Amino acid sequence: ILFFTKLSSMHTNDLLRSNLDKLNNRMQDVSNSLSNVFASVHPDQSLSCENLLHYLTLRSEDIRSMQDELHILGLSSLTSSESHIKSQVQAILRLLGKEIDPEQISKCDYGTGRNLIASKSARLFGVKNDASIPFIMVTFDTDFADNHHLIRKLLKSGMNIARINCAHDDLETWEKMIGLLKASSDELGIPCRIYMDLAGPKLRTIIRGRGKKEGKIMIHEGEIISFAEKDADFDPLTSVIGCSEIGILPQLKSGQRVMFDDGLIATEVLSVEDGIASLLVQRVSTKKSTLKAEKGINFPDSHLLLPSLTKKDIEILPFVCEHADLIGYSFVRRAADIKQLQDEIDFNNGKGSIILKIETSEAVENLPSLLLQGMQRPAFGVMIARGDLAVEIGFERMSEIQEEILWICESAHVPVIWATQVLDTLNKSGIATRSEVTDAAHAAMAECVMVNKGEHIIQVIETLRDILHRSGGHHVKKRYTFRPMRIATRFFDAIQLPEQSEV
Repeated sequence: ILFFTKLSSMHTNDLLRSNLDKLNNRMQDVSNSLSNVFASVHPDQSLSCENLLHYLTLRSEDIRSMQDELHILGLSSLTSSESHIKSQVQAILRLLGKEIDPEQISKCDYGTGRNLIASKSARLFGVKNDASIPFIMVTFDTDFADNHHLIRKLLKSGMNIARINCAHDDLETWEKMIGLLKASSDELGIPCRIYMDLAGPKLRTIIRGRGKKEGKIMIHEGEIISFAEKDADFDPLTSVIGCSEIGILPQLKSGQRVMFDDGLIATEVLSVEDGIASLLVQRVSTKKSTLKAEKGINFPDSHLLLPSLTKKDIEILPFVCEHADLIGYSFVRRAADIKQLQDEIDFNNGKGSIILKIETSEAVENLPSLLLQGMQRPAFGVMIARGDLAVEIGFERMSEIQEEILWICESAHVPVIWATQVLDTLNKSGIATRSEVTDAAHAAMAECVMVNKGEHIIQVIETLRDILHRSGGHHVKKRYTFRPMRIATRFFDAIQLPEQSEV
């Protein structure tokens, strides 16, 4: 019995070693095939670029059964190895008796991967007194521009980055905010970076037909409403909605979803004719059953030809480039969008690093190519803008997708900002819900956490710091199993690598 048990164990180890060897070789093949990609990124990003591609190689396979075998043997199951994935594969192979070609040994080991993330985080977000928790970003409100006392309290409470949303206020107000922040920072000796969010395209509702005077219309499930361009020939006595951005309607197709008011109202395009789209109302999740003007619109199924960088964004960029340490890029969809902003920042002699806001389904699909374009610069970051993103991909998928974004960004050594509605109820009412405390604890997986303005902002920061300390340090690590990740398989399908043997 012992003989056959040992024989079976040897066979299992040989098969496991063979599969890991195939995986290691495939990673090397990807490095060889995409050497031009490494050459195109900033020299400081070359190791990160290679590690990202190696991680995508792993995540385009289903290795769950192999992970079980590794776990049984007491070896690393490759989870929590995003920052140094090929090095981890090679370490396991050596433990299983496999010699690694010295020329193929990964230069990105555990220490290197962690140091790259830490150094890029420091480059983006500066320094902080408490190294055990993420950086904290606070959104400024209009009245912050005259509130010296509040800004001092925010700095003392642990604010590391001040966020100015350029969708609101004006250059004069922003200049007051920045001046007061810098003065307070100097007085207290507490450093604080400035983050300025470019507004991007504003997809907002316009009430064109019935209810135009009131700025709202009644909407009921099962009815058909019209979505029309300004110059379309529509009946002014019917329910007609427009969009603040022109040129959207011709890009819509039947069967695609159109979501209003943060997804509270869900519709589907039935037809598009003569500048008018007929929308079937599928769901109304608001008691008042009304849709008001200036509410957000999402097109989760439509790949819109819409510039991420608007005319207004370009107009204010000289000011932003002069003052901002970090520049938030809203509604980025494609690598070309990032290239445009990179060029504009260079034109304005800006020193600020770009933060890619992932808030559309298209941005999720294109995440690897977005990161590779971001790597044209020595440092950049990613914000998981969970509000619009949840509407775009579906609330039920949010937990899965935000973790995938975290994994992929860690493999690229890209710092992540966890944003939208963190301790939101506490901020508004003074008491947190149970679910948002759990959500805030998950924010420890990111390098930075963003909180919005609110009546109880100081309490929010203090509570958040307490939660992050209790959640166990910089990252919450669990054992995951790696089924194929669609983001990874789509990336390799797009670049059409030669077929490899399955792991």
